[in-house]
Amino acid sequence: MSGSDISGGARRYPDIRTVNELFLRVAGSKRSDAMLWQDESGEWQKISSADVYARVRALAKAFLDWGIQRGDRIALLSENRWEWPVTDFAVLAVGAVDVPIYPTLTADQIGELLRDSGSRVMVVSTRAQYDKVQAVRAETPLEHVIMMDSANVPADAVMFATLTRGAESGRDAEFDALVESAQPEELATLIYTSGTTGEPKGVMLTHANLASNTSHATTEFGFGPRDSSVSYLPLSHITARALDYAMFFNEAQVAYCSQFDKLAATLKQVRPTVLVGVPRVYEKIRQGVEQKSAASPMKAKILAWAVAKGAAYRDAIHEGQKPSSLLWKLANKLVYSKIYEAFGGRVERFISGGAPLGIDTGNWFASIGISILEGYGLTETSPVIALNTPVHHRMGSVGKPLPNVECKLAPDDELLVRGPGIFQGYWQKLSATAACIDADGWFATGDIAKIDGDGFLYITDRKKELLKTSGGKLIAPQPIEGKLKTNMLVAQAALVGDRHKFASVLISPNFAALEDWARQQGITAQTRRELVADARVIALYEDIVSKVNGTLANFETMKRIRVVADEWTLETGELTPSMKLKRRVITERYAELISGLYADEATARGESA
Repeated sequence: MSGSDISGGARRYPDIRTVNELFLRVAGSKRSDAMLWQDESGEWQKISSADVYARVRALAKAFLDWGIQRGDRIALLSENRWEWPVTDFAVLAVGAVDVPIYPTLTADQIGELLRDSGSRVMVVSTRAQYDKVQAVRAETPLEHVIMMDSANVPADAVMFATLTRGAESGRDAEFDALVESAQPEELATLIYTSGTTGEPKGVMLTHANLASNTSHATTEFGFGPRDSSVSYLPLSHITARALDYAMFFNEAQVAYCSQFDKLAATLKQVRPTVLVGVPRVYEKIRQGVEQKSAASPMKAKILAWAVAKGAAYRDAIHEGQKPSSLLWKLANKLVYSKIYEAFGGRVERFISGGAPLGIDTGNWFASIGISILEGYGLTETSPVIALNTPVHHRMGSVGKPLPNVECKLAPDDELLVRGPGIFQGYWQKLSATAACIDADGWFATGDIAKIDGDGFLYITDRKKELLKTSGGKLIAPQPIEGKLKTNMLVAQAALVGDRHKFASVLISPNFAALEDWARQQGITAQTRRELVADARVIALYEDIVSKVNGTLANFETMKRIRVVADEWTLETGELTPSMKLKRRVITERYAELISGLYADEATARGESA
């Protein structure tokens, strides 16, 4: 592994104060392949550091020609592609604020974010994304829309290539001075997250927030110019953006993969040295391995044998050692090496973030010779709070806090953090900001934690009501449950699926209405349990859920349902006096039922502690 001496030697790269300094580092790296992208024929093309600079400068000039001022907001709606970081750097170069938006959101959701942020310009990837914006554009402050694709560009959109084509080569002293004029305390980005009410909140991150995290998150990894990564997690999520920044900080290469179903091929083609994935990615890989082996009884036996033998060497794997046992070497030849090759055969650091990595998942990969280093953070913390590293790591923990992050526990063991990465507050939401940041600058994470005697951090529970899928997506349950309850056949509904791949829902029917409907359909049932088990009743509620799903972003949709035979009331303990769900009571009471919803998942969930 190239780079600084990760055992404690001098750091290779000095800290940065702003994201603009990061851009200038990219521009000055003299790489012929700072970025990689895949053309329509599937060939990988290089973008040099000089090309990155030229395109950023050209796009920034267009923003200035349109009268974009320091502090103006520019929205970005796109899958991962090289134009994303070019746009990001160009927005920040002119002192504006970028607003990344998930490409899976609906038109109405996008419109809400555009209005809330007051975005004047929007950069979209495809005609499909443009059409979503166009459906709500009249209700937003948008003045210009730029489209990355060059085909099927509508008349009222500007083609990205038109603005960047023929960009002049060489450095521009006047432009560099503009870039360098950015101050650490200036706002850099608004990243929207959903609160427990479902109301979007724009997390305000300054240049200093992002730069401080970038400067310290990978110190003990020793990354350098020979390293590379694949950018495939949505760049609208802080985890993916932080990884790209970390790679650029260390003058490494970033390859852009716009579609998840192309990831397997991309890994083999690009052969990265660094892989960051949310738990869902690692779970899918494990599931693929197990499904493939299940097709052959002999292969299934070999895999089970190899995993069992490898379990004895987990500690050695986590310490970066290659076991010398003959049995381990045999298992490596038959099984481990083939799985490793699926990642491209060059990955030196596997990292997990964005959601808790189940202990079972971590142990399974260690048993096949792959150590996954888990980290932890939030959008509000820019994002990394703690991270296992090659130098300091402990299985089951999320690592030690970064050296510039302070951590302490509240009386109820909620984790409180303080440091230069803590966000400035929620956009135009003073009360929401005051509710989570105290007068001394301590941010309440909403997670229950413990810290061991050696300083390793463990996340043991969730204080917030937000559901977080194993893919790292946050789902606010209350507005979805509210939509379900507008149907008279639904008395109560509870979304479940925290730390699982997808959301599901438990429904407590309005039995008076349901029993009336059942009589009309000629359904006879002796008990409520028999009633909710009837195929026609299940189909009825599946149709209700399907209609609500049609109003949601894909990651919010409820993939499975269970109709329970119970009424949830204050008296029976499922509801509070104000008629809110007691989620912990429900998840405990229906633990077996919920477990059945996810019985076919690749991994059993272990506590992240």
